Amino acid sequence: MPALIKEMRPEKKIFPIRFRAGVIHDVVIHQLAKHIDERGWLTELFRNDELAEQFRPQMAYISTTFPGVTRGPHAHRDQTDLTCFIGPSDFKIRMWDQRPNSITNGTVMTLFAGEDNAIALIIPQGIVHAYQNIGSVTGVVINCPNRLYRGEKRNEEVDEIRHEDDPHTIFKMD
Repeated sequence: MPALIKEMRPEKKIFPIRFRAGVIHDVVIHQLAKHIDERGWLTELFRNDELAEQFRPQMAYISTTFPGVTRGPHAHRDQTDLTCFIGPSDFKIRMWDQRPNSITNGTVMTLFAGEDNAIALIIPQGIVHAYQNIGSVTGVVINCPNRLYRGEKRNEEVDEIRHEDDPHTIFKMD
């Protein structure tokens, strides 16, 4: 019986114990220009002629996040996210580079974006990421990943490694 119990235990994940603040290699921050007129504003979220082919979106979705709520941390094995923070609220975004072969492995990067700083952010596969609505109103986030959610016709497993439900996670927003 003990052998069966041992087999059922999840493998321990090995992560760097400490992250250092810095810029993560391969993360792309693109400032978004809001073109304002008497009707409101317009901004281009992405253009194919400005994106490397491996980052080009395959789908798009929009989500709202209530004030004080955090989404993530999580990572993707194969998916790159092109996430747009345009408002009407502001967000704290944190990313951790845990990719074994990355020149910035062990780096944590924090950004603030949204109403006050509209950006499109390319988060490559393997980078753990989370964001928190730090404003006082519901925020809107648009994501345009380079992979279909659950694959073609939703026939694949979700490409997500979730850390937010682990009370011992080293990936913290603080």
